Amino acid sequence: MINDERWISIRKTPTVVTQFPLRMIAKAFGLAIVPGGLTYNQDGLATGHNCDFMSDQAFIKAYRAGLATGSWGYNIHLEWRVFVVCWAAQQAMHLDGDFVECGVNRGGLAMSLIDFVKFEKSKKTFYLLDTFCGLVESLITPAEKKLGKNPGGFVECYDEVCKTFQQFPNVVIIRGIVPETLPLVKAERVAFLSIDMNCAAPEIATGEFFWDKLVPGAIIVLDDYSDFNFIEQKHAWDTFARTHDTMVLNLPTGQGLLIKH
Repeated sequence: MINDERWISIRKTPTVVTQFPLRMIAKAFGLAIVPGGLTYNQDGLATGHNCDFMSDQAFIKAYRAGLATGSWGYNIHLEWRVFVVCWAAQQAMHLDGDFVECGVNRGGLAMSLIDFVKFEKSKKTFYLLDTFCGLVESLITPAEKKLGKNPGGFVECYDEVCKTFQQFPNVVIIRGIVPETLPLVKAERVAFLSIDMNCAAPEIATGEFFWDKLVPGAIIVLDDYSDFNFIEQKHAWDTFARTHDTMVLNLPTGQGLLIKH
């Protein structure tokens, strides 16, 4: 336990307030104390480290563009997770190859990165694949069902997504079940692959399908990798990585990163 001399006041009655050392309260509840002030405390990540991207005007604009799609609630803050995707997209813009996202929902992450890297000005194509209405029962394992993964679970949003991205001629929306729809992606080379399908089978099928199409240096962003509610996906991706003689970088945002060598 860190020796932190901060104190917390607890009101026992309307007139009686008692102070306790913060470290005592933390110990009683099995909590750890981050020394100093927090610079970020959202989405399961608390840190005192530098996060000056939060004040970067280009990122603020891109984040707001993603937020406007309604992909996540206005009371949910995913800035660091979105920044990881924007960073990965920026790196991939320097590579030969198209972009692919499997698991789109309303398109928040895709819209943020499009805005951040000015994707519409590029000669690349961005393929967005989803059922646009949630998970498919036949792809969910019994172990995942025990973790609360059930068919559907998302509001139908295909028409809204089409409207959201209609202004971008180099964005292709593909509706259907992954992996069945993967051959509809006509990209010969892929520089960026974002995967967020909430269950292991379609995710690994996507990784296998695109692996040989990924150019050297291409980045795979795994949205669910280190979230305990998606542990089956982590196990599956760790096996995938070993099979391909590589390793997933576990990020404190809950994401994972794979870089094609």
